[in-house]
Amino acid sequence: MNKIVILSLSTLIFAGCGANQPTASTNSPAMQNTNNTLTVSSHQSQNKPATDPAAVPKSDTKSKWTQGGSPIDTTKFDADIVKAEKDFKAKPKDDAAKKALAVAYVNRGLALTDARQYASALGDYRKAQKLDPSNADANKWVEQIIGIYASMNKEYPQEGEDPPPLPLDKNAPTNKNTAY
Repeated sequence: MNKIVILSLSTLIFAGCGANQPTASTNSPAMQNTNNTLTVSSHQSQNKPATDPAAVPKSDTKSKWTQGGSPIDTTKFDADIVKAEKDFKAKPKDDAAKKALAVAYVNRGLALTDARQYASALGDYRKAQKLDPSNADANKWVEQIIGIYASMNKEYPQEGEDPPPLPLDKNAPTNKNTAY
């Protein structure tokens, strides 16, 4: 009778500590059979996964950036940029035309950021910064995207490496009527 109670109690203790704990045998140090009593060590830390981020080694070598994200239709944004560039070229000394072109680049950059096309968006934000260094959105997003690449342990595109937006295949099927 005592053995059944002890085994039942052992099972409850084991179940309460989680199924990830190793099963103890009577030959292991966790369970010892002495004088008809059973001693159970209910918690062992040797097989627990490392959850401390500092315990996970990080590589000092960053991988090369890659173009990614979801393709989107940038036609409207592209047209806005073309119009703003035309206005700016007609009046290169006009501060309002310069800022309007910066805003056009930021707007496309925001759409590309939403589509996770960070490399292309970074190029647009940088163009906006050159035109209007005081543009808060451009400044904020350049820093954020560089931070995103750093969190992925990847290099970010240097100036001049910025790829164009991913092309949208307009013939591809869409899921507009899909309910989620």
